[in-house]
Amino acid sequence: MVADGPVVQVRGEAYREVPPELARFTVTATARDRDREATLTRLAERAAAVRVLLDGSEPTVARRETGDLRVRPETRRSGERVVAWHGSVTTTVTVTDFTALGELMLRLADQDQVEVAGPWWELRPDSPAYREARHAAIGDALLRAREYAEALGARVTALIELADAGPADRPMFARAAFAGAGGGAPELELDPQPQTVQAAVQARFTISEPVLD
Repeated sequence: MVADGPVVQVRGEAYREVPPELARFTVTATARDRDREATLTRLAERAAAVRVLLDGSEPTVARRETGDLRVRPETRRSGERVVAWHGSVTTTVTVTDFTALGELMLRLADQDQVEVAGPWWELRPDSPAYREARHAAIGDALLRAREYAEALGARVTALIELADAGPADRPMFARAAFAGAGGGAPELELDPQPQTVQAAVQARFTISEPVLD
């Protein structure tokens, strides 16, 4: 669009901190033995135990994905003789109910030869927070354009161009703390980290003739 008259160009920005909607963590079952078949058997048993725990945690667990299965030989430095076999299988777990998250992670970590890592806090890809931030950035751009126009004794008359210029949101991590409960089962306290949502736009507006006297 060709501008007809004076033009003001501005950048509109919005910054929000919102509660996370998802938490992800990984569960890795491992096994090691001199015999390959024994290693695979133990690995399958431990992975099955993890699956049983996750099966019993519905609907807390919104999604789970097995994404990394490894079986490798351990050899002596001086040759190719295999002295042991290592196996591991990792499952990524997505949780939406944060009240049960700490307990679930502890129960999984209590399994034999199982490692738990995380959580990582996220927003859903279609979270309304992104849309709200974009709307706020457009409102900020219009406000700035009007302020500049008013300073010149003019007013905004039309939008010429609007372009997205926003940065991506940053993933946040968790802070975790173990606390004993009177000698009973340990408790895990998790502090969900607010998610940063940012949006920015570049906008060009036409304005009425300035009053420069």
